Amino acid sequence: MAELLLLGGFVGFLSGFFGVGGGTILVPLLLFLNYDMKTAIGISVLQMVFSSIYGSYLNLKKGTLDLKMVSIIGSGGFIGALFSGFIVANVDAKILQIIFISFSTFALLRLFFQVKEHKGEKQAQPIILFIIGFFLGMISISIGVGGSVLLVPILVGFFHVSLKKATSAGLFFVVFSSVSGFISQSLHGMIDYRTGLIIGIASLVGVYFGVMLKHSTHETLQRKLLVLFYVGVVSYLIYKTFFLQG
Repeated sequence: MAELLLLGGFVGFLSGFFGVGGGTILVPLLLFLNYDMKTAIGISVLQMVFSSIYGSYLNLKKGTLDLKMVSIIGSGGFIGALFSGFIVANVDAKILQIIFISFSTFALLRLFFQVKEHKGEKQAQPIILFIIGFFLGMISISIGVGGSVLLVPILVGFFHVSLKKATSAGLFFVVFSSVSGFISQSLHGMIDYRTGLIIGIASLVGVYFGVMLKHSTHETLQRKLLVLFYVGVVSYLIYKTFFLQG
């Protein structure tokens, strides 16, 4: 119980500060605690529901959440995530991970090398935002993450959204993808509700402090920390895909 509470608080803090669902961190930690992969993904999806909803509420109060833009992306993510069960059953997990790594690396490089400050955001057509959300939701939930790890660099690098707004958007996107994934995985009996609820409720405390720290951190420092975090995520995915699975 104590391990699960600490785990939830830690993952929730990262979720609030970096605008991620937490699955990229939680799944490997659960595997370390001897949970099997499918159970870990199910627990992660339930935890993401808690952290993303509460974190998005806090970001909305802080005024950094663009509901109109992210609702379009999130709607695409919700529908895309509904296909995750079919994809997991019919597509090799390694192929999905390679696709995700490729897009993540490209988006990360775009974020890392963007040194010019932009005064205004690029306006994207709603259909483009919907398609982005659809593919993010479909691929990310299929490998047990919320999708914000890729959405944030896309918003910053391609649409010139400020980092604080982008991380808020990323966390709100996880609301859509994780709820959809939760529905899909519940129907397949893959959710450990007890463990997921313990970690999810504990994550709420961490989310609060993570969001508060995010809004008090200078954007330059936050960008450096975010790039460092994403480098770690991509490195882990590369290790898991090409080395851990042999």
